[in-house]
Amino acid sequence: MHAGSRSSRVVCALSKAQLQDGYVSYPWEKKMKEVLPVPSASSFLSLLVLPTALDRANSRYNSVDDTLARANAWFLASQAAGVPIAFLNVQTEALLTKISGDMASATVNSGSLADLPNLANASLYGFEDYHGVDIGVVKAVRLWFTAAAGEMPVEITLEEGDTKLGFAISRTEEGFLYISSVMEDDSDRPTPSTRSGLRDLYREAKRASKLLVISRVSCRKVLPWMVSTSGAIRCFDTVSLSQKLSLHRHALRPILLHVLMWDFGTDAPNRPQGAPCPTPQPSPAFAELLRQNSFSWVDNQPAQADGEPGMVQGRDTAGDASFRFHNFSLPNNWV
Repeated sequence: MHAGSRSSRVVCALSKAQLQDGYVSYPWEKKMKEVLPVPSASSFLSLLVLPTALDRANSRYNSVDDTLARANAWFLASQAAGVPIAFLNVQTEALLTKISGDMASATVNSGSLADLPNLANASLYGFEDYHGVDIGVVKAVRLWFTAAAGEMPVEITLEEGDTKLGFAISRTEEGFLYISSVMEDDSDRPTPSTRSGLRDLYREAKRASKLLVISRVSCRKVLPWMVSTSGAIRCFDTVSLSQKLSLHRHALRPILLHVLMWDFGTDAPNRPQGAPCPTPQPSPAFAELLRQNSFSWVDNQPAQADGEPGMVQGRDTAGDASFRFHNFSLPNNWV
């Protein structure tokens, strides 16, 4: 009787036993500085693709399938151009917005469970909150990717007497900044790009049929990160980057770049031999900025400049501008 009673109590206690959970402190800042390849920065990269608007009022949008196809096309085109990136994941992302008028009447209503099948492929649907305000939900697509073989830091140190950095920067149609050419040393004095090893990296990228893509400047990401409802890609321009690099050179402050790396074990080219690297033309605003004596132009590019063999280098304004300082005045948005 006693043994049975004790066994019953143990079984009862066992049925009531609960695992406890709680919070413990974690040295986030220390770990982020020690274990991440780029201190305190994520290696997960992403592009947010908004659905394409079908009218100027932004009241109707293409389907989710269309947005997924655009994200897929951008990624494959980037790889084909020689950008060393690898796919991680893709997901839809809901963005809340207030809607009214034509947009409210054009959206798919999600007022009941019966409306759910209509929402599966809709890029915009709406509902009313408790106050009768029309709320719209835009379904965008976020594409996650990463560098094919990590990111490599390149520190460019400057010295008195450096008249040029020794490289040019261009931008692909997909919005990636890359080193489009490097200059050979024209004297006994090596250029900063040679001293930093950037010229050798550029040559290795050429041999692997890859682009030497700049991913960060002073640890800040400079990769394309969003596609608007008009289809325009939000990315960084080469003119402002050239200005920043030129200021570094005149201040003799070192330049820290990160570049996307590729797998040195694969030699399969992603771009057909002889196909030009696609680069867009500068906008009128950027062209005007260059015209206002911000930089002097290089009319006599040295013949030994190291570029794509047998290819015409298509570069936008910063790629064709020298890094020589000339009558520079800071625009209003510079501090």
